[in-house]
Amino acid sequence: MSEICKNWSTWLKKTRFSYMNEVQMQQTLNWLSVIRDQVLNLADIKEGQIVADFGCGSGLLGFGVIEKFEDKVELIFSDKFQDCLDECQNILNESNCLYKVSFLKSDIADIKLENNYLDRAMTRSVLVHVKEKQPAFDEIYRVLKPQGYYCAFEPIISENTRYYELLAEKQISDYQDFKKAEKEFMENINDPLVNFNAKSLEENLKTSGFSEVNIDIQVVASKYSPSKDAILSWFVAPPAPDQKTMKERFLQYFEEKKVDNFILEVQNALADKEIKVSSNTALIKAKK
Repeated sequence: MSEICKNWSTWLKKTRFSYMNEVQMQQTLNWLSVIRDQVLNLADIKEGQIVADFGCGSGLLGFGVIEKFEDKVELIFSDKFQDCLDECQNILNESNCLYKVSFLKSDIADIKLENNYLDRAMTRSVLVHVKEKQPAFDEIYRVLKPQGYYCAFEPIISENTRYYELLAEKQISDYQDFKKAEKEFMENINDPLVNFNAKSLEENLKTSGFSEVNIDIQVVASKYSPSKDAILSWFVAPPAPDQKTMKERFLQYFEEKKVDNFILEVQNALADKEIKVSSNTALIKAKK
């Protein structure tokens, strides 16, 4: 592993993954590495190209580019949150190496780059936080050079395993009420986390003008035994800084006492017992 990726993984362990045990950390890092490699393989980056990691977050894709190409490509870390750019800058500074890297504070629906500027554009779990997808795809198309590629990994959360599918009606008071509420907010067209699927993504890309669009849906099934604390985190950890927690979503339907009791019953039903869940993801490659 290169020095830059060592710095990146160390930073994640100290910050975003600090609540995990060492085994969970390593499993998550391995999964992220697989995602990174899949997107980079799709991008087929060449030396001398200009590449952007939009919505870079902690820099998973961008640091993968650096590890592979060092200073042989021009890389742009772009995010609308300055703290994400600062984190990437700090990780980069610790490597004590010189790379062709720049930082761009910009919303993906209003990219501060000129037309036909990039050879490659990449995102990882970004559109899932964008309510209106079409303007984002339009902007990505605009800043790509002709024959340029947009490659991405996006979770299709609307098709993932839901809580009510893990539970038996006898385990939960007001099971049907909570099932109805979950179905409703998991199909909310105004919620960026769930208002899209593979078909809508393909339509968005083609509407933007992409001539070749390939979307590969992967369904990952897993088994594990969550602790009570892990289950609590399902409900109280926000999926993004500007997104409601699952508890807050249920509070739109029920009083807090009822929601707290529901969380407790879920903990009692599932804690330290093996559960089976599936997660749907989309790997995207589109050519301008």
